[in-house]
Amino acid sequence: MSQYPIALWSFNLGRAPASLQDFAGQIEEGMRRAAADGAKLLMLPEYLIECCLAFKPDGLRPEEEMAFLADVGAKLVPLLETMPERYGISLLAGSMPVKTPAGIANTAVLLTADGRQIRQDKLCLTPFEQSPDTWHLTPGTELKVFELDGLRTAILICLDIEMPALSGLLAREKPDLILVPSMTEKLSGYHRVFGCAKARAVELMCAVAVCGVVGTSKGTTQNDTNVSGAALYLPCEEEFGFSGIAAELPPTDGSAGEEPYLVACVPLGQLRALKQGQAEVWPGAWSADHVTVARV
Repeated sequence: MSQYPIALWSFNLGRAPASLQDFAGQIEEGMRRAAADGAKLLMLPEYLIECCLAFKPDGLRPEEEMAFLADVGAKLVPLLETMPERYGISLLAGSMPVKTPAGIANTAVLLTADGRQIRQDKLCLTPFEQSPDTWHLTPGTELKVFELDGLRTAILICLDIEMPALSGLLAREKPDLILVPSMTEKLSGYHRVFGCAKARAVELMCAVAVCGVVGTSKGTTQNDTNVSGAALYLPCEEEFGFSGIAAELPPTDGSAGEEPYLVACVPLGQLRALKQGQAEVWPGAWSADHVTVARV
């Protein structure tokens, strides 16, 4: 496969589903659209499930929201499991709170067209995510690398893409594609995530796909705004038009109902040829193990 088409949907939380079944129906709407557009994967953003606060029980306290959404997510996944086979494309169903023995994690759930379920916990949590007064989440401890339709793939959730240490770990794995579901409250957060995603494409000589939620969830007590766009980044090479931007939609706060949706192709054949020595200056999976810091 020389080209791998993916659909990125920056879901608007203002959709405010009336029920879990309504929410699953909205996701299925996206699956139909992506399949019709020829995509092999539909990617949804981090904390997509926050829109389900629209039907939260009365009196739910802010520090109880994650447990509520974890229960919603546990019921949602079975409703989504049959969709990849039905539409012939994989689904990254954003991320959601998941109860674990260690606490509640922020977990991305990938349902593949060949029937697998792959879960990736967020590894580096924001101070807000860890605060006992709000969400009180627990970070993950394992970075998974897996095959998706022949592409060596990893998922880095939002802040994880900003961590060079994780990029260093992935360099040894030679990924083809990194998926970055995100949630950013302000334009500054959008630029941090998308800017670092572009850098990771250069560092790892791979494709990096990013999308985030926009709009405001009915019933939220935490996130009054969400700003995002959608993009597929590539290494800055002549073969890809020099800029490293395969496709990109500008950021929006979704206040007027905007909902960025982007279909772009990962040029897998060209990426692998560049990794094998055709890139301008890329040194391969370079390590700084032989370098020491000298304080002068």
